[in-house]
Amino acid sequence: MKKVIILNKKEGETPLECLESFRLKHKEYKGVKMTYAGRLDPMASGVLVVLAGDEVYKKEKYLGLPKEYNFEILFGFATDTYDILGKVTRQDLVIKRRQELEKSLKDNLKYFKGNFIQKYPVYSSRTVNGKPLFTYAREGVKLEAPEREVSVKSLKFTKLRVIGAPSLLKNLEKRIPRVQGDFRQKEILKIWEKNLKKNKHKFFVGNFSIKCGSGTYVRGIANDLGVKMGVPALAFSIKRTKVGKYS
Repeated sequence: MKKVIILNKKEGETPLECLESFRLKHKEYKGVKMTYAGRLDPMASGVLVVLAGDEVYKKEKYLGLPKEYNFEILFGFATDTYDILGKVTRQDLVIKRRQELEKSLKDNLKYFKGNFIQKYPVYSSRTVNGKPLFTYAREGVKLEAPEREVSVKSLKFTKLRVIGAPSLLKNLEKRIPRVQGDFRQKEILKIWEKNLKKNKHKFFVGNFSIKCGSGTYVRGIANDLGVKMGVPALAFSIKRTKVGKYS
């Protein structure tokens, strides 16, 4: 029996669903104490470190490991979750031209390197007074989100691609229903449909890679980069490629 198991969490799964799926396929772990070290959002995929047996008591050591991600940012929309699984809060159909957008990107990436203060997304599991932030957000309670210092070793922009509104809607209609449980999926899909169904605009999607310290919210960086640039933005896809030495 392995004490450290590296799983590839699928988009749409929660970390717990990923762990339980593994346990069902591997009967030798039945009744064995297990946990995952480091969350991944439902719409994120990639490396999930799972601990078994006595190793669960060393969870803090694994939580502190550095992380690497490949991710995409969609420009033109912002949501309350900072990714596609959220309600649209802002949109801008008159996006800058490619050259302008690329220049603005390169000019503003510097603000997200090194050590800086990042606010927790309001839709996150960070607790305040014993309750996760997302419960306050769902109840409509406005709360000043806590913040922490995060560390980004490198953040690289590689390319921009274009996606038309019909293709974007088709993409979202395929991916959002992968999430099980109550994440407002039906309501969110209706909002996306309203914004994109008769839309003839095209949108830019940027590709990025990041090496960062523990606790850094990639979707938070996507949203905040857009704020710096003056363009609504969200995390279109996130894949964790490495946790410490595990890939």
